Amino acid sequence: MNYNNRVCALFDIKIPIIQAGMVWCSGWKLASAVSEVGGLGLIGAGSMNTDVLRQHIVKCQQATNKTFGVNLPLIYSDIESHIGLILELGVKIVFTSAGSPSKYTSQLKQNGIKVVHVVSGLKYALKAQDAGVDAIVAEGFEAGGHNGRDETTTLCLLQLLANKIDIPVIAAGGIYSGRSMLAAFALGAEGVQIGSRFAVSSESSAHDNFKQAVIDTEEGGTDLTLKSLMPVRMLKNEFYTKVKNAEMNGASAEELKIILGKGRSKKGIFEGDLKEGELEIGQISSLIENRQSAKDIVEEVWQEFLERKAYLSLL
Repeated sequence: MNYNNRVCALFDIKIPIIQAGMVWCSGWKLASAVSEVGGLGLIGAGSMNTDVLRQHIVKCQQATNKTFGVNLPLIYSDIESHIGLILELGVKIVFTSAGSPSKYTSQLKQNGIKVVHVVSGLKYALKAQDAGVDAIVAEGFEAGGHNGRDETTTLCLLQLLANKIDIPVIAAGGIYSGRSMLAAFALGAEGVQIGSRFAVSSESSAHDNFKQAVIDTEEGGTDLTLKSLMPVRMLKNEFYTKVKNAEMNGASAEELKIILGKGRSKKGIFEGDLKEGELEIGQISSLIENRQSAKDIVEEVWQEFLERKAYLSLL
């Protein structure tokens, strides 16, 4: 079944489910698998240098003739070369985050690229809309990885954006099932972005140790920390405890940077170091009980969405 709304029309997709472009998880295998089943797959460029990103884009183009995109965190040093590569290889969709949407949106749109920006609050959504983006991802603080300091939940954020944002809104953070997707739609979203479930999927490039740690996580197993640097939600492990204790003891941003070091998320997510790695994942990790294929995840969420939507229409 094809779904007709602005998100599907914007991305030329059948199902308004977007797979988040997560560092160390979202390579060409995952992105192409999601796009093939009718959603929108995203390559997570934040963990890639330009040569690696080129390989993933080319392989994704070879694996599917369906639409896919690239997620670009604007804080990364390779951003200019990444954009040049995206233009060279003809990528049609770019999701930006962690930076000002005004800096690159016009350049990308002038080259026929659809631009979506991830926001954590109304004021950022309004700025993104004014910058000319085509859609917004409204990401509540339930989401894994880098997040908003104000800790606005997805439920509240969607209501803050209602009647204030004219372009399509995609809900993110705490989206696990068709029921949560339908709830987001009831609050004005026209699509959902899912991260944590895809992070442990068969096609995710994350380490098996990381995937199993997510599956084993119980309620309350994640926390938003490093708020004086750039807030990040992660699993509670030895590294998390070290950071949390430092924060509680009044560590400065510079002292936290020393503790963080370099390559901490790679160590945890990609290399599987469950003690010293930064294990970025969302609150809904406690609901994940097994590994599934990307195809099964999309189809399960979509089918439940349709069933619950039909059920509520009868009430």
